[in-house]
Amino acid sequence: MDNVTDKPTSYLMQILSQTILRGKELLRRAQVTRATFYGVMTVGWRLLTGPITAILIIAFFTPELQGFYYTFISVWALQIFVELGFSNIVTYFAGHEWAKLSLDQRGRIIGDANALSRLVSLGQSTFRWYLMGGMVVIFGVGAAGYLFFMHSPNAGVTWMAPWFALCILSGINLMLLPVWSLLEGCNQVAQIYIFRMVGAILSSSAVWAAIYLGAGLWTGSISVAVLLCWSAIFLVWRYRHFFKPFFSSPSGLRVSWWGEIWQVQWRTAMSYLSGYFTSQVFTPVLFHFHGPIVAGQFGLTWSIVMAVANFAGMWSGPRGPQFAVMIARKEYKAIDQILYRIIAVALGVLLAGGLAIWLLVYGLNILNHPFAARLLPPLPMALLLMGIVLGGVLQPTSVYLRAHKREPYMVLSIVMGIMIGLSSLILGRKFGAIGVASAYLGSIIILFPWNLAIFLNCRRKWHGNVEAG
Repeated sequence: MDNVTDKPTSYLMQILSQTILRGKELLRRAQVTRATFYGVMTVGWRLLTGPITAILIIAFFTPELQGFYYTFISVWALQIFVELGFSNIVTYFAGHEWAKLSLDQRGRIIGDANALSRLVSLGQSTFRWYLMGGMVVIFGVGAAGYLFFMHSPNAGVTWMAPWFALCILSGINLMLLPVWSLLEGCNQVAQIYIFRMVGAILSSSAVWAAIYLGAGLWTGSISVAVLLCWSAIFLVWRYRHFFKPFFSSPSGLRVSWWGEIWQVQWRTAMSYLSGYFTSQVFTPVLFHFHGPIVAGQFGLTWSIVMAVANFAGMWSGPRGPQFAVMIARKEYKAIDQILYRIIAVALGVLLAGGLAIWLLVYGLNILNHPFAARLLPPLPMALLLMGIVLGGVLQPTSVYLRAHKREPYMVLSIVMGIMIGLSSLILGRKFGAIGVASAYLGSIIILFPWNLAIFLNCRRKWHGNVEAG
């Protein structure tokens, strides 16, 4: 009798085992690593919860308050002028040192003494930089936002206290940024993306509760406060042993800030400064010239469009530390194969996601649904989506090239920032949202060949005919 009952059970277990193996093979072919999986889950969560957040904003915020909410986000992004993309540099430099290091069972760093010494010196320099940077965000960005909102239409919205609270908490959060950069560079990518996934869930829950309970513009501050609490819990629980060496002076070789980092940092800084004008300048321009309602429509639409881009970027973003290690080992052929597969997947995600979002907005307009009035019309949204597809398809190549501890995009980024910033200001002032969207897409189209040429030329110069690995 037992043999009879065991046969169906054994058969079911065999089917389950085969299904799991096929699933793993499918994920492997789709270039989904463990880190990518958690990253995609995080962005997927945001894609799923984004509509809920949007519905709550539409239901509980006035159109004017919606405009302030998204303009807060864009002005708050001025912190990029402090961060300067340094966190990505730290990740790549740490990745090159981690090629000779590892963790023991207790989570302590072991391996080559000089590599550990260089890693510690890198971390300590970074901690000092971001400590000062956090203070600049609190006082500098706080003052800049104060001046901007004081000289813009306020529609009777109380904004001052929520704004300064957001800047204070964001400054503290910025001080923690090198912690995550070091951990990612030290191949703790999967663990960091688990942290971010839980953080996304906690953050969304905090935002929903705050909006529902009438927190208004305090919503952003509440969300950041929740993330800070989760960060402290995660670090003490998971990495208390990892960071112990960073509290002592390096005993061996050190990373030379001026000789190694600064050569890359100043170029990266220029690229990231330009990044503000390619992604965040639109909402403040519309807020200033056309008021909070139009700015709110653009802000909500842009957040949806960027969600698609961020989702596609999850196939390449987590690969940065892995690319750095492979480059240090000269595994050029293997890294190229991974890159081209990632580009194919990213393009498919961008096209499918963009089309789905546009059809949804088009349908809302056809049905004259009230939600349509809180978003941009289908035409400017289509222009933004086309720009995201063109820009996003080459995003993996930037991760690939920067993993070489070089920054080849500086001039392109400066030109792109100036072009998008000026054209958005000129066309946005006269034509509103359709002008801003046209400025964005037009700039991306004009600069696309240059972007592609940088990748092809750098790959040929840096790798030559070497096909190690």
